[in-house]
Amino acid sequence: MLLQVCLNGARAVVQHPALTADATLAAADAARAVALGAHEIHVHPKDAEGDDSLRADDVERWLSALRSACPDIPIGVTTGAWIEPDVEQRLAVIREWTVLPDFASVNWHESGADEVAALLQSRGVGVEAGIWDATGLEAWRQSPVRARTLRVLVELPDEAADVVQRHAEGLIAHVRLEDPDVPILLHGEQNSAWPAFTLAVELGLASRIGLEDTLALPDGRIAPDNAALVRSAAAFLAAV
Repeated sequence: MLLQVCLNGARAVVQHPALTADATLAAADAARAVALGAHEIHVHPKDAEGDDSLRADDVERWLSALRSACPDIPIGVTTGAWIEPDVEQRLAVIREWTVLPDFASVNWHESGADEVAALLQSRGVGVEAGIWDATGLEAWRQSPVRARTLRVLVELPDEAADVVQRHAEGLIAHVRLEDPDVPILLHGEQNSAWPAFTLAVELGLASRIGLEDTLALPDGRIAPDNAALVRSAAAFLAAV
C-alpha cells in the first residue's frame, strides 16, 4: 500500500511545534517519516513568513532540502488556488519553476484546473487530481487532460467518522465509472483523517497521513511530529 506523508498543508506554523518555515527542519522530519514507512512526500512550500508559496525560489528551496534528506523519494507539491487566485498569474509562476517536483496536486473544483494540469504535464510533472465533491468530480470527468492523471485524490472534509465510508465510497464509485484503472489515494482531514486511512487500507487504496491532515494520533493525543503519525499508520498496516 502506498503511504504518503503530508508534511504541513496550509496550516500556520503556530498551530504545532513541528510546523516550520524552515525547509531544512521540515526535511529532517520527512526523513524520519520515510524511515518509518512513508513512500512519498506531499508538501506545501513556504515563504520566509511561513505562508504557502508557488514562487520558484521557495519551491526550489523546499524541494532541494527534501531531496537532500530523502533521496529517491517522490515529492509532490500543492498548486492550490488560494495561494494565487488569478489563473494566469498561477500559470506564470509555475512556468518559472526551475526545480520541478515529481508530482503536484491540482484541485479540480478550482478555476484553472485544466490549464494548470496541462502545464504541469507538459513539463513532465505528474498530476494528482484532487476531488472533494460533485463539482470537482464533474469538472475532472470532462477534463481534456483526465486520461493523463497520475492518480485521483479522493479527499474528505472534516466530518464525523460515521459518514466517512458512505461519502468515500460514493466518490470512489463515480471515479471508477469514468476510469476503472486510475489509481486512487483516499484521505480525510481532522475528524475524518484516521477513519479515511482505515477505510483506504480496507479497500486496498493508497492513503496519506501527516500534520496537514491531522495533528492527532489515533488515540486522540497530539502527535509530536509527522514521523509519529507515520509510525502509527505503519503499525496499523503491519497489524492487518
